[in-house]
Amino acid sequence: MDGIEEAYKDRLIVQRVNVQDSTGKYLAKKYGFLATPTFIFFDGKGQEAWRSIGGIDKMKIAQSLGSNQ
Repeated sequence: MDGIEEAYKDRLIVQRVNVQDSTGKYLAKKYGFLATPTFIFFDGKGQEAWRSIGGIDKMKIAQSLGSNQ
């Protein structure tokens, strides 16, 4: 995630959530994820565009942002 966060720092907000604390438990329930890591990509309107469980596909991020990085 660090590489993705750095590569897209001007275009992407990365929010890390600790599912062991109360906020993390709330968000896990709200967004319906049980496994970690779970990556949820939201579009510019705050709508879920896609999610990935276990690993993250850097190409999918680039495509979602309309970038060739």
